[in-house]
Amino acid sequence: MKIPVNLIAEELKIFEGKFKEAAKSNVSMLDRIMDYIVKRKGKQLRPMFVFLSAKLCGQVNETTYRAASLVELLHTATLVHDDVVDDSLERRGFFSVYALWKNKVSVLVGDYLLAKGLLLSLDNNDFRILQILSDAVRKMSEGELLQMEKSRTLNIDEDTYFEIIKNKTASLLSSACAAGAWSASENETMTCQMKNFGEKVGIAFQIKDDLFDYTSDKVGKPTGNDIKEKKLTLPLIYTLSKVDKATKRKIIYIVKNESKDKKKLDYVLKNVTESGGINYTINLMNQYKNEALSILQTFPEGEIKNGFADLVNFVTDRKY
Repeated sequence: MKIPVNLIAEELKIFEGKFKEAAKSNVSMLDRIMDYIVKRKGKQLRPMFVFLSAKLCGQVNETTYRAASLVELLHTATLVHDDVVDDSLERRGFFSVYALWKNKVSVLVGDYLLAKGLLLSLDNNDFRILQILSDAVRKMSEGELLQMEKSRTLNIDEDTYFEIIKNKTASLLSSACAAGAWSASENETMTCQMKNFGEKVGIAFQIKDDLFDYTSDKVGKPTGNDIKEKKLTLPLIYTLSKVDKATKRKIIYIVKNESKDKKKLDYVLKNVTESGGINYTINLMNQYKNEALSILQTFPEGEIKNGFADLVNFVTDRKY
């Protein structure tokens, strides 16, 4: 399944220049860091969602480019801060900003990116888009803190898991879709529809990410990584609700105290597979994907709609 870059290739090219401009500063060290970040940007899924949403609801315009830049500035800020929070030395196979420039600089770079994003909107009176994205930043912080709080006791049920991923992951994708829709239409109904659509895709995206931990596909993170970090994700949450009390106690003990032990880790992975945790998780991911696709069906036929459907399918079929 391919990402439908061809439908927005021109917009993404223009966006590259606008994003670089939006991130520029008067401090040479900051510009060096920004250059490092820009050169190692990922798939740019979020700007793609902004542009496709705008095209689905109207025409791409200057407000759309600013919305895409704001989304990417905020996303980059959260990644820089996340690496500090997680003590992570790598980001997409390269050294993280945190690894190269350490704590203080990383926190300040994240703050700078956040401020640049806010000013980009305020200076151009994009108040509705700023409101949409500010809500996402609040939710992302709440989701991260809720996960930290619950991870200490390993006390996460399915409802809490979904609350965490709705806030942590899905909120930015749903805001990207809403911002794109608003930039092209200024229509609240369309904006609300696209926000809802983006949330469903965002949830499916995170579930797919969590599945990588339990599959042997060659992906960007090793199998069992989430368990080693004491993160309870859906396959394991489901498993803990199905196994007997003694097995549940043993699994929780391993996750808390012995997750670096390969044999013990294999025991957990084996239980997840045998209890049906992986199949259950795949089915739920597909359910969210199908709900997103059914929202898409309410929009007029055309290549943008079909391209968007391809992008949704890519999110759940990707191998990395």
